[in-house]
Amino acid sequence: MKGPVRITDPLLDVLEVLLEAFRENRQPHGWAIMKAVGRSGPTVYGVLDRLEDAGWVTSQWEQQHPQDNKPRRRFYQLTPSGTTEATGLLARRRPTNPGRSQHQRRPDWGLGAVWRGMQAGGVR
Repeated sequence: MKGPVRITDPLLDVLEVLLEAFRENRQPHGWAIMKAVGRSGPTVYGVLDRLEDAGWVTSQWEQQHPQDNKPRRRFYQLTPSGTTEATGLLARRRPTNPGRSQHQRRPDWGLGAVWRGMQAGGVR
């Protein structure tokens, strides 16, 4: 399997969020990933595109957003081989703090907080 062309901090941040989602048996959508890592949309969606091209991630569009007049969301998940590759890459690149981003995230925007906000009827 080919890997992402460039290994960057944003890529590692997104992989950490996707691994957290995998462990929690969830499929985050792009906006939730963007908020969890605290990076801009173009950065996060560029990483997700590279991961999908490399075969590490798959995505699917929801049929309809649960709230009226909202656009459909695209949900992402690691493939089995992507999970293995991401785990190894993060162990090599972030060995002192596996599973936690080195990027300065907003403390209230972890992936769990984003999902809890969505379930409560909206995100801050």
